[in-house]
Amino acid sequence: MGIGEHFEGVKQHWARNFAFLDYFKKVYGRDQPLPKWSDADVEEFIASDPVYGPQLKALRESRKFALGGALAGAAHLGGVAFKYSKSPHGVVLATGFGALTGAVLGSEVAEHWYELYKMDKQGANLRFIYWWEDKVSGVLL
Repeated sequence: MGIGEHFEGVKQHWARNFAFLDYFKKVYGRDQPLPKWSDADVEEFIASDPVYGPQLKALRESRKFALGGALAGAAHLGGVAFKYSKSPHGVVLATGFGALTGAVLGSEVAEHWYELYKMDKQGANLRFIYWWEDKVSGVLL
Protein backbone atom coordinates (compact mmCIF):
# COMPACT_ATOMS: atom_id res chain seq x y z
CA MET A 1 0.00 0.00 0.00
CA GLY A 2 1.51 3.24 -1.15
CA ILE A 3 1.10 6.72 0.23
CA GLY A 4 -1.44 7.60 -2.48
CA GLU A 5 -3.70 4.69 -1.53
CA HIS A 6 -3.44 5.67 2.13
CA PHE A 7 -4.50 9.24 1.44
CA GLU A 8 -7.35 7.99 -0.75
CA GLY A 9 -8.58 5.88 2.18
CA VAL A 10 -8.33 8.85 4.53
CA LYS A 11 -10.21 11.00 2.03
CA GLN A 12 -13.03 8.44 1.74
CA HIS A 13 -13.19 8.13 5.53
CA TRP A 14 -13.67 11.86 6.02
CA ALA A 15 -16.10 12.06 3.10
CA ARG A 16 -18.31 9.54 4.92
CA ASN A 17 -17.96 11.44 8.21
CA PHE A 18 -18.98 14.73 6.60
CA ALA A 19 -21.67 13.34 4.30
CA PHE A 20 -24.25 15.52 6.06
CA LEU A 21 -22.70 18.53 4.31
CA ASP A 22 -24.17 17.26 1.03
CA TYR A 23 -27.58 18.18 2.47
CA PHE A 24 -26.48 21.77 2.96
CA LYS A 25 -24.94 21.92 -0.51
CA LYS A 26 -28.22 20.70 -1.99
CA VAL A 27 -30.36 23.14 -0.02
CA TYR A 28 -28.18 26.24 0.40
CA GLY A 29 -25.46 25.95 -2.23
CA ARG A 30 -27.55 26.79 -5.29
CA ASP A 31 -26.89 29.37 -7.97
CA GLN A 32 -30.61 30.14 -8.18
CA PRO A 33 -32.56 29.55 -4.94
CA LEU A 34 -35.77 27.59 -5.08
CA PRO A 35 -38.93 29.67 -4.83
CA LYS A 36 -40.75 29.73 -1.50
CA TRP A 37 -43.33 27.03 -0.92
CA SER A 38 -46.66 27.36 0.79
CA ASP A 39 -48.44 25.19 3.33
CA ALA A 40 -50.60 23.86 0.49
CA ASP A 41 -47.47 22.63 -1.31
CA VAL A 42 -46.29 20.85 1.82
CA GLU A 43 -49.72 19.26 2.27
CA GLU A 44 -49.62 18.11 -1.36
CA PHE A 45 -46.27 16.43 -0.71
CA ILE A 46 -47.57 14.82 2.47
CA ALA A 47 -50.53 13.38 0.53
CA SER A 48 -48.37 12.20 -2.38
CA ASP A 49 -45.52 10.46 -0.55
CA PRO A 50 -46.60 7.49 1.62
CA VAL A 51 -43.18 7.10 3.29
CA TYR A 52 -41.80 10.58 3.88
CA GLY A 53 -45.14 12.42 3.90
CA PRO A 54 -46.22 11.30 7.39
CA GLN A 55 -42.68 11.89 8.66
CA LEU A 56 -42.67 15.45 7.36
CA LYS A 57 -46.12 16.02 8.86
CA ALA A 58 -44.90 14.85 12.27
CA LEU A 59 -41.85 17.09 11.98
CA ARG A 60 -44.01 20.10 11.18
CA GLU A 61 -46.33 19.35 14.11
CA SER A 62 -43.40 18.95 16.50
CA ARG A 63 -42.52 22.63 16.07
CA LYS A 64 -45.57 23.50 18.18
CA PHE A 65 -44.01 21.75 21.18
CA ALA A 66 -40.78 23.72 20.82
CA LEU A 67 -42.66 27.00 20.45
CA GLY A 68 -44.87 26.26 23.45
CA GLY A 69 -41.84 25.28 25.53
CA ALA A 70 -40.03 28.46 24.51
CA LEU A 71 -42.99 30.64 25.49
CA ALA A 72 -43.45 28.87 28.82
CA GLY A 73 -39.74 28.94 29.64
CA ALA A 74 -39.38 32.61 28.72
CA ALA A 75 -42.45 33.62 30.72
CA HIS A 76 -41.44 31.61 33.77
CA LEU A 77 -37.76 32.48 33.99
CA GLY A 78 -38.34 36.08 32.91
CA GLY A 79 -41.07 36.44 35.53
CA VAL A 80 -38.91 35.03 38.30
CA ALA A 81 -36.02 37.30 37.31
CA PHE A 82 -38.30 40.34 37.22
CA LYS A 83 -39.83 39.49 40.58
CA TYR A 84 -36.55 39.03 42.42
CA SER A 85 -34.02 41.07 40.44
CA LYS A 86 -35.69 44.11 38.87
CA SER A 87 -32.57 44.67 36.73
CA PRO A 88 -33.46 45.02 33.04
CA HIS A 89 -30.43 43.21 31.70
CA GLY A 90 -30.98 40.31 34.11
CA VAL A 91 -34.60 40.00 33.03
CA VAL A 92 -33.64 40.02 29.35
CA LEU A 93 -30.93 37.40 29.85
CA ALA A 94 -33.17 35.21 31.99
CA THR A 95 -36.01 35.48 29.48
CA GLY A 96 -33.69 34.49 26.62
CA PHE A 97 -32.23 31.59 28.55
CA GLY A 98 -35.70 30.46 29.61
CA ALA A 99 -36.87 30.55 25.98
CA LEU A 100 -33.85 28.55 24.84
CA THR A 101 -34.22 25.98 27.61
CA GLY A 102 -37.97 25.68 27.06
CA ALA A 103 -37.51 25.21 23.31
CA VAL A 104 -34.98 22.42 23.86
CA LEU A 105 -37.23 20.75 26.43
CA GLY A 106 -40.24 21.12 24.13
CA SER A 107 -38.27 19.59 21.27
CA GLU A 108 -37.37 16.62 23.46
CA VAL A 109 -41.02 16.14 24.43
CA ALA A 110 -41.99 16.24 20.75
CA GLU A 111 -39.21 13.79 19.93
CA HIS A 112 -40.86 11.21 22.19
CA TRP A 113 -44.48 12.23 21.61
CA TYR A 114 -44.24 11.76 17.84
CA GLU A 115 -41.48 9.10 18.06
CA LEU A 116 -39.23 11.23 15.87
CA TYR A 117 -36.21 9.26 17.01
CA LYS A 118 -37.40 6.42 14.75
CA MET A 119 -37.53 8.64 11.67
CA ASP A 120 -34.98 9.93 9.21
CA LYS A 121 -35.63 13.62 9.77
CA GLN A 122 -32.99 14.85 7.37
CA GLY A 123 -34.12 12.35 4.74
CA ALA A 124 -37.73 13.54 4.97
CA ASN A 125 -36.72 17.17 4.58
CA LEU A 126 -34.36 16.38 1.73
CA ARG A 127 -37.00 14.27 -0.04
CA PHE A 128 -39.35 17.25 0.15
CA ILE A 129 -36.65 19.50 -1.32
CA TYR A 130 -36.15 17.03 -4.20
CA TRP A 131 -39.91 16.86 -4.75
CA TRP A 132 -40.22 20.66 -4.69
CA GLU A 133 -37.33 21.02 -7.12
CA ASP A 134 -39.00 18.58 -9.52
CA LYS A 135 -42.35 20.33 -9.17
CA VAL A 136 -40.90 23.78 -9.80
CA SER A 137 -38.88 22.59 -12.81
CA GLY A 138 -42.01 21.02 -14.34
CA VAL A 139 -41.02 17.36 -14.03
CA LEU A 140 -44.07 16.65 -11.86
CA LEU A 141 -47.39 17.56 -13.42
